[in-house]
Amino acid sequence: MIGLTVLGATGSIGASTLEVAALHPDRFAVRALTASTQWQRLAELCSRHRPKYAVLMDDDAAEQLRSRLADAGLGTEVLCGSEGLCRAATLEDVECVMAAIVGAAGLDATLAAARAGKRVLLANKEALVMAGPLFMHTVQRSGATLLPVDSEHNAVFQCMPEGYRTGGAAPGVEQIMLTASGGPFREWPLARLDAASPEQAVAHPNWVMGRKISVDSATMMNKGLEVIEACLLFGVEPAAVKVVIHPQSVIHSLVRYRDGSVLAQLGQPDMRTPIAHALAWPERIDSGVEPLDLIETGKLEFEAPDPRRYPCLELAYQAAAAGGTAPAHLNAANEVAVAAFLRGKARFTDIAVAVEQVLQALPPEPAEDLETIRAADRRARELAARAVVSKRRGAR
Repeated sequence: MIGLTVLGATGSIGASTLEVAALHPDRFAVRALTASTQWQRLAELCSRHRPKYAVLMDDDAAEQLRSRLADAGLGTEVLCGSEGLCRAATLEDVECVMAAIVGAAGLDATLAAARAGKRVLLANKEALVMAGPLFMHTVQRSGATLLPVDSEHNAVFQCMPEGYRTGGAAPGVEQIMLTASGGPFREWPLARLDAASPEQAVAHPNWVMGRKISVDSATMMNKGLEVIEACLLFGVEPAAVKVVIHPQSVIHSLVRYRDGSVLAQLGQPDMRTPIAHALAWPERIDSGVEPLDLIETGKLEFEAPDPRRYPCLELAYQAAAAGGTAPAHLNAANEVAVAAFLRGKARFTDIAVAVEQVLQALPPEPAEDLETIRAADRRARELAARAVVSKRRGAR
């Protein structure tokens, strides 16, 4: 039995992970589940999967969960806070950790899992974007196994040469192509983007995702963050990573080799496929996903992203090239701006403006330790909050 911790169990990736694991009860044993504040949902998951530990970030929510689980007669121990997350990620009887906490909140626990030498299934972009070199060094030093779960990076990993491990350069590989749906505003007139609502932005045409990542898809910041990830995961420079809009979301990424070969991974737009791949690697297991029917799909289209429509993508390339704390600045500013947009406190187009202002105001520094990275994150958040407020006042 493979012991499994799911960091971010109540999110879409966490839910899909538990669905796949439940298909193979003789293979996976859920040891720990974590969430932020959704204690009712976590109580349901504890009842279904019977973990030894459950973790919440909020004290009051943790107390509510303790009471509910005690009434139900469950022996699950409830932990709280960042220390609880790190404990869940490093349990002795856990071999596999799904890192699916959205945003910077998952950084400490994901690093803890890497330091403990676990198999880390990385669905949290921010751990690599904020602390990429530090994270990769930790993986290499501890002997942890790092497997990407993002559909694009998982697809690239599947197209790499036999025996390839993340973090190193792959012989013969010349270019990585990350595909993108283009989001819900791909065909909108540019003049309409100012008026885009949060409800419209989270209505992804192909994927079922959380609200924050759905907005990132609409701005294409998610693809920019994936460019930064790809450079670290696969040992390439930003110039070797190309983004291609592919509206059908059937080809998840491609790898071009020196001999002219281009390998692609295809599948339904369903996160259970890359999750199952990472859970069982190097074996293959049933994911519960319907087979892809290419005849029914009919056609596959590709186009270049318009920089006027997706300015966040270029900002991410700039941060990737600058290195150091620039990716942490980018990520923090984006999180603040997206949160403001989702609360109705900023326009859709304000997101890119706020991020650009932060990158211009904060020169990158070497990101050699967590203290420096956290300080960079804090400064960028403060500046982004002021930039969003300034834009809103200007709009009035």
